[in-house]
Amino acid sequence: MSLTEKIKIVLADDHQLLRTGLKNIIEQKSNLAVIGEASNGREAIKVCGKLLPDVVIIDVSMPDLNGIEAAKQISKIHPNIKIIALSMHSSKQFIQGMFNAGAYAYLLKDGDSEDLVTAINTVTRNMKYLAKELDQEILTSLKKGDSIENAALSTREKEVLQLIAEGNSSKDIGEVLFLSSKTVDVHRNNIMKKLDLFSISELTKYAIRKGLTSLDT
Repeated sequence: MSLTEKIKIVLADDHQLLRTGLKNIIEQKSNLAVIGEASNGREAIKVCGKLLPDVVIIDVSMPDLNGIEAAKQISKIHPNIKIIALSMHSSKQFIQGMFNAGAYAYLLKDGDSEDLVTAINTVTRNMKYLAKELDQEILTSLKKGDSIENAALSTREKEVLQLIAEGNSSKDIGEVLFLSSKTVDVHRNNIMKKLDLFSISELTKYAIRKGLTSLDT
């Protein structure tokens, strides 16, 4: 079977060992092929833009840019790429966050390999899939248009908030996002005012609670 006949997949996770394990599982199937990898959300966007896979399997909690924000950008720029979320988090908030961002499937990292293969084949048929260990009623609620609570932060503000929570200085954030330190500080102040949170520890707790970052990515 040639590469053009296979389902082409990109893996995005900040743990090399996990990516290797996923690749080994996927490539046991003759109709699947891993064509690229990424170690954070920002890199995942670039790799998807360059390789144009059929499917990207993306970790929800990654440094630099989390899976939810990366999924939003990938689905907006490349709507034909099917996004499968992979996470250790099973809470409704994370699941809905990824589906609202454009994901077609949500899997748990401790799930079985056949669930992964089933999800890949399902999303390529334009159908949504939820790990069998999770409450299937979540998909029903999504079809009804339910959505998670979402603070009125812009995409840029969410990016800045994640980087703040991960301990980056304004200078560091500016270098990542190609902004001046002064502009980063303006975003920081706007975030604090919108959320009514005025310390780094409070912002960090909020970012973790909302799935923007994780202490155990």
